[in-house]
Amino acid sequence: MKKIIFVRHAKAEDQSPEMTDFERSLTLKGKNVSKLMAKKLKEKEKSLGTIISSPAFRAIETALIFAGEYGIRAEDIILKSSIYSDMGEKSFMDLLRHVDETTETVTLFGHNPTFTDLAGYLCTEACDVIPKCGIVSLSFNTKTWSGIKRNTGNPELILKPKKAL
Repeated sequence: MKKIIFVRHAKAEDQSPEMTDFERSLTLKGKNVSKLMAKKLKEKEKSLGTIISSPAFRAIETALIFAGEYGIRAEDIILKSSIYSDMGEKSFMDLLRHVDETTETVTLFGHNPTFTDLAGYLCTEACDVIPKCGIVSLSFNTKTWSGIKRNTGNPELILKPKKAL
């Protein structure tokens, strides 16, 4: 069985002329919510498996907070620029095909609308919009990453900050 966990980055600073969208950092509230959501996820998931993050600063910050909760080193987080750009189904499936087959779980840190769209594409049922720092975990009855197909993901866990906190 394979599992994909989508984690949308937490609340970030508003855009301003002084910085690019890529450089925006988490707000203090975003950092605090990330810590709480990481703890909630750890109560339900023993491992994040392979962590892959968008290189945008707010996504990396969120990934680092979750990794810290699980005792995972920052150097073990894989950055993929394709997660920052508007990743479609084909490029997402290509990303999965490069994951080592011995890995059972992949945890992705990134953005909307991409994550909501991808979760909806993979899930066996309708998927709500993933809110900031929301988490969706889908399991797939396959032994290979290339075996993951549209509408085959079973929703195991959906955590939304307002309901989880």
